[in-house]
Amino acid sequence: MSNNPLKNLKLLYVEDEANVRKYALSYFNRIFKTTLVAKNAFEALDIFKNEKPHIIVTDIKMGEMSGLELLKQIREQDKRCQIVVLSAFLDTKYLLEAIELNLVKYLTKPIKHNDIYPVLLKCAKNLEELNSDFISFSEECHFKLKQKILINKNEEIKLSKNERIFLELLCINKDRTVSYEEIENMIWYDSIMSENALRTLVKKLRKKLPKDSLVNISKLGYKIKCL
Repeated sequence: MSNNPLKNLKLLYVEDEANVRKYALSYFNRIFKTTLVAKNAFEALDIFKNEKPHIIVTDIKMGEMSGLELLKQIREQDKRCQIVVLSAFLDTKYLLEAIELNLVKYLTKPIKHNDIYPVLLKCAKNLEELNSDFISFSEECHFKLKQKILINKNEEIKLSKNERIFLELLCINKDRTVSYEEIENMIWYDSIMSENALRTLVKKLRKKLPKDSLVNISKLGYKIKCL
């Protein structure tokens, strides 16, 4: 597993049966950078809020709060986390509800390593594709490049045409400073960019981004700070 794409990812594993948990952890600890474990849904929710795992593998039937209820609460906070559900039997009712939560896979127990590893690889691939389109300025604020949508706390933030063009330009070139000339050519291509117009645009966009995300590089242009 020298080229293991899971080695830099964080897994949250939720299982209430001690023996099953011990067996699975011996495997997950070998393939993930970090494996977090919860014995019930309440523990899992606390861990999720504090650790923000990339992937969740959870049993569906547990104690007072089911895995399904856990995932509903997680989906209210995070649309990107990859979810794999485990169950001792295939329950159509649970399956239909679970599908709505954008699962990667619903697997029936007992789970063999050869069954779950391809599913985990798919999770890693999904995350890679999401990251190429997802520019994050904070844990809660992101810009979707393909859709040109700014999201903050799971809500879309309205952008003007010029704000959208400016933010997209900055995100596409997030590893360098975007020059004043580039900004003028993209936004004011059919007119002349005034200092006041640019200052106003920057001020309005800054109000919609986390503090210090949009940085002025003296005499050169602007740069966006991403996670």
